Amino acid sequence: MPDKKPIIGILETGRLPDELTGKFGDYPSMFVRWLAPMEAEFKVYAILDGVLPKAPDECDIWLVTGSKFGTYEDHDWIAPLEQFIRDCQDAGQKMIGICFGHQIIAQALGGLVEKSTKGWGLGVHEYQATNWPDSFDPLPGGLKMQAVHQDQVNRIPQGARTIARSDFCENAAIWYPGFALTFQGHPEMAKEFVRKLIAERRGNTFPEIIADSALTTVDEPTTRKALALFVRDNLSKI
Repeated sequence: MPDKKPIIGILETGRLPDELTGKFGDYPSMFVRWLAPMEAEFKVYAILDGVLPKAPDECDIWLVTGSKFGTYEDHDWIAPLEQFIRDCQDAGQKMIGICFGHQIIAQALGGLVEKSTKGWGLGVHEYQATNWPDSFDPLPGGLKMQAVHQDQVNRIPQGARTIARSDFCENAAIWYPGFALTFQGHPEMAKEFVRKLIAERRGNTFPEIIADSALTTVDEPTTRKALALFVRDNLSKI
């Protein structure tokens, strides 16, 4: 019999603006497209609507999405999500975190997330490996991905390890041995989406000078496809 497909539980913590959803889909659909090489089944849990999994073993792998919200904001779904993250760690269930997911996993385990004094990180960012685990395969052609964030993990939890950084983002990728792998950037976001998002929020959410600079980078090559393969091939090594 063929191997059973892994079930990836997508913990949806944010939604795209209505004007972008029609063309680009929602956060979960972006992750389904990005992680297509894993040949997995996907289940979506609308965390921001109070829909939580019943138990850590309900899915094989958990993925926490990005969000417009801050981890430190007062939303009634934040604390239950943090507890579920801790429950997954205790149960040995693997987890992937992206942007907000990267931040909330750190916060749930004792790290510190703050609004960065460096402002918005937008467009394609490149990150350098640091203390890369010997058990992991080499970085897939480096680590370049789209960025859309102003919050950052400023202190990682005890036992965690920063494995990629940049001058803009000191803790760009964090490894939690035996539990999780998280990234500040957005490998799931296609360049067409990021270009549209930045252009529509230029001069409003995003300062014009930062938006204009970012728009010159969005078409640069990224390692999003190679990173999906990396996640697939190294999940058991987390």
